[in-house]
Amino acid sequence: MKIKILYEDKDILVIDKPSGISVHPDGKSKERTITDWVLKNYPRMKNVGEPIFFEEKEIKRPGIVHRLDKDTSGVLVLAKNQKAYEFLKNQFKNREVKKTYNAIVSGCVKNDHGIINKPIGRSPSDFRRRLAGRGARGELREAITEYKVLKRFEAPISKNFSSCALPRVRGGTLGEKNFQKSSLAKFTFLEVKPKTGRTHQIRVHMKFLNHPVICDSLYDSKGFCPKELNRLALHAKIIQFKNLKGKIIKIESKLPKEIEKMIK
Repeated sequence: MKIKILYEDKDILVIDKPSGISVHPDGKSKERTITDWVLKNYPRMKNVGEPIFFEEKEIKRPGIVHRLDKDTSGVLVLAKNQKAYEFLKNQFKNREVKKTYNAIVSGCVKNDHGIINKPIGRSPSDFRRRLAGRGARGELREAITEYKVLKRFEAPISKNFSSCALPRVRGGTLGEKNFQKSSLAKFTFLEVKPKTGRTHQIRVHMKFLNHPVICDSLYDSKGFCPKELNRLALHAKIIQFKNLKGKIIKIESKLPKEIEKMIK
């Protein structure tokens, strides 16, 4: 597993997480994770942080202060010792860490700028999913997401999932019979800044706006993907935090080539 290091000092490590790799194991799958990479390359981090429990099994999270979804790429911060872990954890808890994502969402987002302030709970129909707005179950936790439109564009689409809806495309509604590789659909490229850190927050809030992140098999399983994209179009681009000396550290991950190609 090749992982690019974006920043490193004696206390903190920041890596560029690829799409398609889970941060930590789930106790079931044998796929390699970021945790495996850390334990191999930084064995001294083995006992840094706190373990999590999955189906009564303890799973190590060596130095992992926060997480990214499996199919999300970009900047991921890790602590190399317990002191750094507690220091960074408090910054996340107190919302002092600034995060910026890029996302491509379905459809043409009307407003150039917006703030989504909608609590997030659990979906009543799927334990894997979260839900904002009416119907959410369990504890509703505050969730705030700010977004800005960077570009609106059209692109050729392909049938990406087994069950497909019929989205609006140029020239009318796309039907199964008249589907063509040259069919174009509308998309919007966003800069997104989550002010809170809820599970799947950006994906849930964009779904709430009826502009789900494209190629999202969990929150848009009936949607279409652009022809040349086969991954979730969500990237953690920038993170800003303080190191243990009090210096502000700002780390940026380049936009993946497959997403950059889409917006040119």
